[in-house]
Amino acid sequence: MFKGIEFRCPAADALKARGYRPDRRPVRHDEALEHFTFGPFMAALDARAPRPPAAEPGDGWVRPRKEVHDGLRRWTEHASTTYERAFPTDPDNPLTEVPEPWTYRHRLADTDTRGAREYRFTVWGRCLRSADGTVRELRLPVNRLHRDPPPEGFVAAAALVLSEGVPGPPPEHVRIVEVALLDGKVRTLFDGTRAEAVSRYRAHGPAALHALLDSQEFRPGSTCAECPYTAVCPALRRAPGLLGFEAQGRPRRTWSVTNGRNYRICPARDHLRRLHLPTADTIERAPSAERGRAVHAYLAARHGSSVLRPCTADVPDEWVPDGFDLDSGERALGARLLRRHAAVCPLRCVHDGTDVRNEPRVVRHDTAADIIVIAAPDMLYRDADSWVWRETKTSAGARSGSGSLLERYPQLALGVMLLARGDLGGKPGRSRVELEVLRPGGADLEIIDPFAPAARTAAEEILRGLVGDWHRDDHFVATPGAACARCEVARWCSSALPAGEAER
Repeated sequence: MFKGIEFRCPAADALKARGYRPDRRPVRHDEALEHFTFGPFMAALDARAPRPPAAEPGDGWVRPRKEVHDGLRRWTEHASTTYERAFPTDPDNPLTEVPEPWTYRHRLADTDTRGAREYRFTVWGRCLRSADGTVRELRLPVNRLHRDPPPEGFVAAAALVLSEGVPGPPPEHVRIVEVALLDGKVRTLFDGTRAEAVSRYRAHGPAALHALLDSQEFRPGSTCAECPYTAVCPALRRAPGLLGFEAQGRPRRTWSVTNGRNYRICPARDHLRRLHLPTADTIERAPSAERGRAVHAYLAARHGSSVLRPCTADVPDEWVPDGFDLDSGERALGARLLRRHAAVCPLRCVHDGTDVRNEPRVVRHDTAADIIVIAAPDMLYRDADSWVWRETKTSAGARSGSGSLLERYPQLALGVMLLARGDLGGKPGRSRVELEVLRPGGADLEIIDPFAPAARTAAEEILRGLVGDWHRDDHFVATPGAACARCEVARWCSSALPAGEAER
């Protein structure tokens, strides 16, 4: 919780940390497959570590209780091997797994302003100590090492648990490291004495604890699927019937158009992407894909600026945002596409910042299907009193693909449904869905009327087609074919066709 990452809900974390539980817990229908990516990995290491004989579920030990998808099994085998190589046994200073994770407890003489009498911190990861107990080490498994380390408050809280937590005598030295299970890289987050760990917490921990416990920000998103507070959440908007069907007795899931497209290509691909398994950089960060993301990032920064003015054709040659690596050809093409955008920039229609929602996260709970629907249009903007849904695409070619716009870009179908139902608010007069396609020779702007019967009927059919089979699927079996050659997670799939065979 101390990491405070984007996809967590701060208010839900605060409620859980304070121990609040709903009076009536929702009826849950469990998934057949394991959906906790690190679960099998942790269980594999637990099986090799000493374990207290009376250990019970919930004591920090992870036990596999569900079927593991083939892809997750292959990833777990890779992760376990990588972990062992990253931490070879040191015969001079051996560390062993502790039989019980450490917990820090702080008891107060009286209740504080939060009504609390005790604070308790626990850690998740691999907990180890030296034979004499003077050294403690926490190993935090991650898929890859991110460019930026975790927040100071997170490291400080973990250091406090290691230095002051029980069971066991207090250590003299504590160490916290991240280990990337993809390639075995290790990054040290803290390495110091017990006193230095306590000092680190005093410097950074209280502010982080305050931010965690006292947050009132509800942030609907992927965590809503497992959240016990959805029935009373003031920020999660209900949209019964949005996806066009009812379903009872199924696990609550999250869904986006991206999920729907991935599933249609291959059910295993969608499942493994949902598990956030490491992807192949050669595919995920292919030059054209990277250029498209860079163009979107540039436009997002321009449209989100405090100085609200329409974009112009004056695009600098060095326009590429930080974090993107484009060759000279892609940089030149991206600049040309951005100059084409000036003619159709949506900021020409707005008056001030309240009229613009730049890359908003639109989350709705379709209570009829019990699905959390997540969308992220490139922009929502207000034209007079009506909301407009804008998607922007880039293309190096001069021609559009075959098929209707809604079929080629299903996110437009979702936009049609939300606007037609009035879920986004505003008046219907000028509401519309727009598709902006930037090409070297110009910009195409396609407009779809969400209130046209044909558009709504087509949108309903497209969404039902994307959701229906996925919602009934419990095992997400791979369907190997030509798409294997362009699958970002094919490395973890035993059914994936070899590259030469997949391309034929």
